[in-house]
Amino acid sequence: MTPIQTFIDRRKHLLSKIQHGVAVIATSPERYRNRDTHYPYRFDSYFYYLTGFREPEAVLVLVATGDASTSQQILFCRDKDIEREIWDGFRYGPEAAREVFGFDAAYSIARLDELAGELLADQPVVFHAFGHDTSWDQRVVGWISRVREQVRKGVSAPAEIRDIRHLLDEMRLIKDENELAVMREAAGISAEAHKRAMQATRPGRYEYEIEAELLYEFRRQGAEAPAYTSIVAGGANACVLHYIQNDAQLQAGDLLLIDAACELHGYAADITRTFPVNGRFSAVQKDVYQLVLSAQSAAIDAVRPGSNWDSPHQAALRVLVQGFIDLNLCQGSPDAVIETESYKRFYMHRTGHWLGLDVHDAGEYKQTGQWRELVPGMTLTVEPGCYIRPAEDVPKHFWNIGIRIEDDVAVTPAGHEVLTGAVPKSVAEIEEWMQCTTISER
Repeated sequence: MTPIQTFIDRRKHLLSKIQHGVAVIATSPERYRNRDTHYPYRFDSYFYYLTGFREPEAVLVLVATGDASTSQQILFCRDKDIEREIWDGFRYGPEAAREVFGFDAAYSIARLDELAGELLADQPVVFHAFGHDTSWDQRVVGWISRVREQVRKGVSAPAEIRDIRHLLDEMRLIKDENELAVMREAAGISAEAHKRAMQATRPGRYEYEIEAELLYEFRRQGAEAPAYTSIVAGGANACVLHYIQNDAQLQAGDLLLIDAACELHGYAADITRTFPVNGRFSAVQKDVYQLVLSAQSAAIDAVRPGSNWDSPHQAALRVLVQGFIDLNLCQGSPDAVIETESYKRFYMHRTGHWLGLDVHDAGEYKQTGQWRELVPGMTLTVEPGCYIRPAEDVPKHFWNIGIRIEDDVAVTPAGHEVLTGAVPKSVAEIEEWMQCTTISER
């Protein structure tokens, strides 16, 4: 778990970036699934990054004065309520939350509107995730309007509203050692789940049965939830990038693509593996699989300090395009195929994304119009693929082959670290692992 001092230090760092003004960061609301049943609660990532506080109905207010000794870190949260705890479980309450999470002050969330005017008075700027939630936008504007009503008393209102996410995105983009330690653990749990799923797979089972093995392993090892809706896609379903029905029966001779991982202490892993339902790749499946694996290897090699965000994608793309030409899926020179984008019939997405508290994590991919440079602490996925749908000009033996291979990679001072390398990935490793004792026989 991340030490509380880390959250305090993050708030101090953000205050130093704000310099003068007030930041208001709310956590996520609880949401109804139907009638009086809620979806499982999950905090807002920005809020959690700064507080470590997991309860709903909470708001962080940072008051920056330009002087660290007079700036304030304030939490608004639910009151301590023993009766509600009988129904819903433990809650800190303002007094305990202030002490445990290191705030300068904490108040009941019921007092937020009352105290907002005092906190915004004579401040030049309000920092807020403007545009994220209309109701919060209106609430903040309402506070500013009420402060403006005090102008005859000599009180000035904030003249600007700025998006706090720009500052926070830059902070979140570089992971510290505590974050990387949690992400390694999330990756390890997810890797074990994939290995379990491989051994549970065989013809005749249903996609949802394999999904159940994944979910079991996530929870068995202490992960809070899947980091995203699991994709368990057999045969033609593997050519649907965001397939989530997971209800088809697995057939001998097909491939199974699994894109699934857990969330641990708020941090996501993200793994994809593709393997044969019957445990053995056919010759054509092996050819396409080796192509995607080579593309991924080239992309991972391009992850290092001083490289830029686009370098892994371009490395993977070059390998894939040459392979598509060699397999007679694309015609022409590699440069021509890339220029005309004819390869996008078979590879239509980019090769990765930032990873962290969100599975598609915070952070810009370009700065001043240029792909940003990779630096130690950045963490990303590397996930090239190939998806061949039936078409008259595509040889039938390629039809419905969908392959993606995805790993989580951290940029290090010396190059990179693959966090998810424990999952079998080569053809030989996969076939050997799938011949081991199956889950059901243990």
